[in-house]
Amino acid sequence: MYIADLHIHSRYSRATSRDCTPEHLDLWARRKGIHIVGTGDFTHPAWREELREKLKPAEDGLYVLKDEYRIEDETVRGSMTPRFVVTGEISSIYKKGGSVRKVHSLILLPGLEEAEEIAGRLEEIGNIHSDGRPILGLPCHDLLEILLTTCPENVYVPAHIWTPHFSLFGAFSGFDTVEECFEDLTPYIHAVETGLSSDPPMNWRVSALDRYHLISNSDAHSPAKLGREANLLDIEMSYQGLRRAIQEGKGLYGTIEFFPEEGKYHMDGHRKCGLCLTPSETEKYGGLCPVCGRKITIGVSHRVEELADRPENYVKPGGAAFESLVPLPEVIGASLGHSAASRKVQREYEEMLAKLGPEFEILRTIPQEEIQRAAGHRIAQGIMRLRQGKVERIPGFDGEYGTVRLFTAEEIQNTDGQMDFFSLIGVEPETMGKRQPEEPASVQPGEAEEQHQSQAEVQTSGRAASLNPGQQEAVQKICRHLAVMAGPGTGKTRTLVSRIQYMLEHRKVKPSEITAVTFTNQAAGEMRERLKKELGARRISGLQIGTFHSICLHFLRREGMDFSLAGETQCKNIAGEAVSEAGLPFGSGKFLDVLSRKQAGMPGWERELGEPDGSGEKSNRECFRRAEELYRKKKREQKLLDFDDLLLEALRLLVNGTPAGKQFTCLLIDEFQDIDPLQYELVKAWDRQARELFVIGDPNQSIYGFRGADAGCFDRLKADVEKRGEEFCTVELTENYRSTPQVLEAAQKMQDCVPLHPNCPDGEPVRLVKAGSEMGEAIFIAKEIGRMAGGIGMLEAQELSGSRERKHRSFEEIAVLSRTHRQAELVETCLRKEGIPYIVAGRESFLADEKVQGSICFFRYLEHPEDQSAARTAAELLLKLSWNQVTEEMVRTMAEKYRPLYAKKKPGKFLEMWMEDLDLQKAEAMKKMAGMTVFYKTMPEFLLDLELGVESDLRRCGGKQYHSGAVTLMTLHGSKGLEFPAVFIYGAREGNIPLENEKRPADEEEERRLLYVGMTRAKEELILTCSGEESRFLAHLSGNALFREKEKPRKKEESCHQMSLFELED
Repeated sequence: MYIADLHIHSRYSRATSRDCTPEHLDLWARRKGIHIVGTGDFTHPAWREELREKLKPAEDGLYVLKDEYRIEDETVRGSMTPRFVVTGEISSIYKKGGSVRKVHSLILLPGLEEAEEIAGRLEEIGNIHSDGRPILGLPCHDLLEILLTTCPENVYVPAHIWTPHFSLFGAFSGFDTVEECFEDLTPYIHAVETGLSSDPPMNWRVSALDRYHLISNSDAHSPAKLGREANLLDIEMSYQGLRRAIQEGKGLYGTIEFFPEEGKYHMDGHRKCGLCLTPSETEKYGGLCPVCGRKITIGVSHRVEELADRPENYVKPGGAAFESLVPLPEVIGASLGHSAASRKVQREYEEMLAKLGPEFEILRTIPQEEIQRAAGHRIAQGIMRLRQGKVERIPGFDGEYGTVRLFTAEEIQNTDGQMDFFSLIGVEPETMGKRQPEEPASVQPGEAEEQHQSQAEVQTSGRAASLNPGQQEAVQKICRHLAVMAGPGTGKTRTLVSRIQYMLEHRKVKPSEITAVTFTNQAAGEMRERLKKELGARRISGLQIGTFHSICLHFLRREGMDFSLAGETQCKNIAGEAVSEAGLPFGSGKFLDVLSRKQAGMPGWERELGEPDGSGEKSNRECFRRAEELYRKKKREQKLLDFDDLLLEALRLLVNGTPAGKQFTCLLIDEFQDIDPLQYELVKAWDRQARELFVIGDPNQSIYGFRGADAGCFDRLKADVEKRGEEFCTVELTENYRSTPQVLEAAQKMQDCVPLHPNCPDGEPVRLVKAGSEMGEAIFIAKEIGRMAGGIGMLEAQELSGSRERKHRSFEEIAVLSRTHRQAELVETCLRKEGIPYIVAGRESFLADEKVQGSICFFRYLEHPEDQSAARTAAELLLKLSWNQVTEEMVRTMAEKYRPLYAKKKPGKFLEMWMEDLDLQKAEAMKKMAGMTVFYKTMPEFLLDLELGVESDLRRCGGKQYHSGAVTLMTLHGSKGLEFPAVFIYGAREGNIPLENEKRPADEEEERRLLYVGMTRAKEELILTCSGEESRFLAHLSGNALFREKEKPRKKEESCHQMSLFELED
């Protein structure tokens, strides 16, 4: 059996490697195990001259490389000598039937003499010197006629017949039938070349092709690409034997195929906009890209569908066998998690060739055990999966090659695929104790349908198959502006991550063209980790994921702005000076609060300045305006920006025409319901330069009205988009996969919202436990957590073991949510007394302590030596020294000592040393700050969260240094986006939920939404506690939805008695 690759190109063709020379083609044919290789480009005079110089005749009509040109290489085993056959490709561009036709033709000739004669004929028609694949204004019919009259022994094959732009059946410039192209000379066409984007089963669907033999070739533009597709021949080694195989099918055993999805024109699409479309989607959009309105490139799959008169999975009786393979470097890369072009993969490839022999033998026939001994079990497993067709295929489109995945990123991370214990003993880890039948390497006609169906199943497997219809629509829908309404537990994060993955893999969007905006650093980190797990770190390099503030910070740095980020204390100090100089009758804290509300675009900020009852308000407004100017000026003088300035300055630059950059081509916004007016303006500014905008969130979970967020933001976006005459689409997710039906029923009846459909089994009833006091609530929660854990002492555990069966929980499965951080302090006290480990999440008040703020400023100075404002603030707060030359020198000397330690030491060790050196060990706020360090690997990472972190980004452990196996204490606001098997909501009473505040009236509907958020954090168990009157939001819930009970002091029965020494004496 011989392997032949007949369609290749020389270095004289456009976009080809300079290594496309006879000696390198010979070398790579030996490496691959290809017995017959086409010369390519016979029409080019210089190439023919080189062929005459370097080749010598072998069998009839075939050539071999002269010995003096052969490249000796240690990667080549055996003595196989590749044969060359004279071939070439011609591009015909002409007008016929009122349309421009562009068709490529593959031609085989019996020798160089015939090539010389035909080239002479063609030179009279067009320029054959400029390109190895000449472009002629010659109809295919006339070209074939010239060949038949000049060299009757030629073989004429329409090349890659489905390629959209240059082929016989091309969607843009081809024909619908062979007869339409070749007319009376059609009987002289005996074979067609399928091309990389189609395989035999796709061609079998067109009955008009039944009379033609199907051949496959690589169309290689570099020697390393030889054999991507090839032919399996059982012939005598001669030109006539080869010709009979192609023209008559004698000895044409079958073909070696690319997976057609790997071809760069398999599906419809528009590469610039990253759209990969099915034929039905293309028809839906009228053949125009829904993003930019330009023409969609029709892919091979679509074109086959148009001409097919047989169903999918049709098997042609007597059809030749075919094998679907992937080049070995791609298999190695897929197995190791590296690029096929990486040095590591190339080294492994060369070692495998040296140890095992030619590439095709490795891919097709060498036993798994031998491959495993040479290359490790992971690569061996990858080759076995390839032979069995167990691959995931992501189709190519509009010039972008598709990809084939043999392993998930998680599988690759679990092992490095190199020689290990299993390899040494010859055992495959995943098949220990199992026996798997050996699959055939090729597909016989009778087996083709079974493999084709299994491969179709593989193609739709993976992440897409595990999404529900709503999620899948949200992931794949093409729309300029797409809004997804996703209720709690409906897979919002999963949908967002899957859409990014779909864009990267299926739509071929570059990572550097995607920005995803989240509301916490933690959410950004989790999203990045999920993508890394699915795709690997290398494939998401350049992807921008972050909060509004972190993304704007990066944008301003990129634009060359010279500034330092002002800390909380620095802002208060500067604001204090501004307020004092302007004569405002209130302090810096209120000034900063009102200023932030004004800058965020929140209505009603003026009311904070005084009642509209005369001159007092006017005076306050004038003073406020003056203080605002002074505050900005003082920050500018010190080159400082505060938290709000990051967004304001970024927006200013964008509005004034600064390009956002390609990074914002595809913009995705998480938790859209929580954006404030300033952030909304930023989204609009980014969107003006973006190609598409995707927002996801839930109006029923809009809980930041006090910051300017609005549950009507989706409607506002829709109105703004439609006002501009642009496309706006919505998708709703209503399948809940988080909570039990009991939890969902209680939450939805309380909120009175559109019900979600539960997908979890029944669980415990939702409970409301009434206690006599807030301390009683806290005690109950601590005791109940102990009971959930099955008892935290030996005697208690023994006592509970005899009670009714109840699922025991680990501490990390439990969360206690409260309205404010201060309210949680009672729970913290009780947990500490019970010895229950806990962590507190959120931005707590201790972070405003002078010693904490002074430390943060000093750490900022360590990281940014140019930030003199941070150094000055640290000196004032920590050392209680005014800023002068002596103080400056003292702080500089301290920094020289701590800067290398800051860069090297773990945060816990660094804080311990810092607190000891400055005698801060007894400061409660510093102790709490030290309790945060366990969650961070480096001090810069710790500082970033201290400066930009919000809500659940910040955590501290209660007492001991642990970061797992602990109950989580946090506010209802901080719990947004999280979930826990068991949730307590502490303080579900009137006056607390909704929170009654003298400063600002409560937004009752927002408070209701806040309770809804808290309740829907629970997966299996939800317990609310209150003292006094229960919240009005719960009052209408019946006993079926909410089981009410009173906490009664439990009398311990002496089920276990511990004897004393005195009893022993009796």
